[in-house]
Amino acid sequence: MWLSDRRAFLLGALALSGCGFTPAYAPGGPGAALRGQVRADDPSDSLGFAFVGALEERLGRPQTARYALAYSITTSERGAASVVGVGETRIALLGSIDYSLTDTATGETVTSASLRNVTNYSTTANQLATQRAREDATERLMRILADQIATRLLAALAE
Repeated sequence: MWLSDRRAFLLGALALSGCGFTPAYAPGGPGAALRGQVRADDPSDSLGFAFVGALEERLGRPQTARYALAYSITTSERGAASVVGVGETRIALLGSIDYSLTDTATGETVTSASLRNVTNYSTTANQLATQRAREDATERLMRILADQIATRLLAALAE
């Protein structure tokens, strides 16, 4: 076990429970208020499909959506490493997302922000391998952005 002294771990857990710490996804926690309650805009491209899929994995598929999530995704690529005579061997995939969460009953904006993150992929002489690496990096980036938004939404609703 990572913690060699289990008693210290249990005492730490008891201390956290005594200070009012409640897990976000515990019954009655702020995560329960979002589970199946957020409907993201319909995706219009592959970035949107990857983002909405990752967000629904985190927050659940919406049944009766109380909140509407509008978003706009942009990505760009930048060389991160190069080899003389070969060219770029590592590409940084930069992504940003602007979002706003609206309460569908009142029409009020609950929260909105702009987030950015980055992931990388390697290039090879094989175009198929490079394309698959790019697709994988894009999916990872959309999952990262979805996780960031889910965390921000939980924090906004917990206040």
